[in-house]
Amino acid sequence: MIYFINIIIGLILSIILGRVFIPLLRKLHAGQSIREDGPKSHLVKSGTPTIGGIIFLSSVLITILITGNFKISVFMILFSTFAFGAIGFIDDYIKVVKKRNLGLRAYQKLFLQIIASVILIIYQSNSKNMSTDLYIPFLKDYINIGLLYIPFIIFVVVGTVNSVNLTDGLDGLSSSVTIICLLFFTICSVKFNRPEIAIFCLALSGALIGFLFYNKYPAKVFMGDTGSLALGGAISAIAILLNIPLILPIAGGIYFIETLSVIIQVISFKTTGKRVFLMSPLHHHFEHKGWHETKIVAVFSIVEIILCIISYIILF
Repeated sequence: MIYFINIIIGLILSIILGRVFIPLLRKLHAGQSIREDGPKSHLVKSGTPTIGGIIFLSSVLITILITGNFKISVFMILFSTFAFGAIGFIDDYIKVVKKRNLGLRAYQKLFLQIIASVILIIYQSNSKNMSTDLYIPFLKDYINIGLLYIPFIIFVVVGTVNSVNLTDGLDGLSSSVTIICLLFFTICSVKFNRPEIAIFCLALSGALIGFLFYNKYPAKVFMGDTGSLALGGAISAIAILLNIPLILPIAGGIYFIETLSVIIQVISFKTTGKRVFLMSPLHHHFEHKGWHETKIVAVFSIVEIILCIISYIILF
């Protein structure tokens, strides 16, 4: 019953807070700027309020406070979520409110992301819950990689955070994919006897479902880097605290497919002068092929469900 309550509270709070924050973002003139070289259908979105991640971030925080889920592991997931959300907020604020196009420079973002990752590593390395052991999906056993754990986790966290950020390019896409991913981690948390993490996953899932009420096509608000980096921070922290970061490339497969499409595009263009995709990330390729946004979101969500089912089979 407590699981059900968390998802419902998160959902209701997001819907209520959306009605508060969206008008406020409009007053701040926090409108999204649209790339001129992007899909032409996106030009009508120019000026849509962004930084909307504060809606579901506020919702999940209030939900945790209401339900009293005060375990240290939950606070660490909250730390990761809000630390990366803060990095995204600074970037959004500089670009959108202060109207400085560059925002945070790439090296500044990376430095801050590494700092947040290291703090997560310090906590987990001193945790009683399997510490720095990694669960090997196919072997269904744990290994300890010693000091290699530090660069490995930094790579996982930074990679996941920025992959989620790349996925946030269509109305409701990142929200929908992340809800599915969180529900998968809810099941994993229960299987690994970590109910406090399961409760957090459902609280954030509910908050995102409520946010989707405003973020689905045609979006009334975008989550911005505030939201997408925060979601990446949450997903990576959950996987790390469950000792299953190795499953992320499959369970979070859509994120990584999107990132891979960008890497392939860049390498191909720099080496051959030709593009593999009409545009990257991958969701824009399908837009150029004539797919409607809602179709892309639906197909990507179905693929994510399949990938999560495969991940469950591999893990358990």
